[in-house]
Amino acid sequence: MQFDTVHSETDGRGVCTVWLNRPNKHNAMSEQMIAELTAMAVELRHSDVRVVVLAARGQSFCAGGDLKWMQAQIIADAATRAAAARALAMMLQAWNTLPQPVIGRIHGNSFGGGVGLASICDVAVGVEGALMGLTETKLGLIPATIGPYVIARMGEASARRVFMSSRHFSAQEAEKIGLLAFVVPQDRLDVAVAAEVEPYLNCAPGAVAAAKSLVRALGPKIDSQTIEMTISALVTQWEGDEAGQGIAAFFAKAPPPWAI
Repeated sequence: MQFDTVHSETDGRGVCTVWLNRPNKHNAMSEQMIAELTAMAVELRHSDVRVVVLAARGQSFCAGGDLKWMQAQIIADAATRAAAARALAMMLQAWNTLPQPVIGRIHGNSFGGGVGLASICDVAVGVEGALMGLTETKLGLIPATIGPYVIARMGEASARRVFMSSRHFSAQEAEKIGLLAFVVPQDRLDVAVAAEVEPYLNCAPGAVAAAKSLVRALGPKIDSQTIEMTISALVTQWEGDEAGQGIAAFFAKAPPPWAI
């Protein structure tokens, strides 16, 4: 399964590693990457793959949404904005509902949508020294479509610590608030990921899928109503003055009007 922005490789055990492959853009999520991640999830769902490892090439795991993609939403009409928000929301839901266990290999910095991708993993393993952050409000945006998955992962109390401030936080803090399962030195990352994969190879795949589905049913509900609410919230924020001002300031390398 090969696309331009996402690559995959499956070994003889049925372990598929999916690589985000925009290293020169720090794996920021463009319209194309969102579409290809969705297509990848569909293919995985209907495959014989037993375990999925979500990884990334380059220096960063995922820098969040591609800023040119965000800039395009500012000048788009409401219907186009809603379609873009829905594409992102449905990609996350496609990955969140995969029947296979998903192990996140978080080898570098993760911001915005990158935190969303870490949150849809069943286990996310991070490295010492990596930074994470929900950085949308600094740009006049909100972490809307990723919100249900972030809050399901860390809970409301922990989310309030990082959801609104756009501050960067360490991998160690991410571990404390439940976003990462644990943190290891860079040279131990692949060993740690392999250790998370190994137990599933002795489990019945159908039972694993059924158990994962049950966990989701017993946890916070992320249904169509929730998803539509997040889409509406993001579109509303895009239509306000702050989003345009924030993104324009970023491209101008100038402080936004609210910065002190």
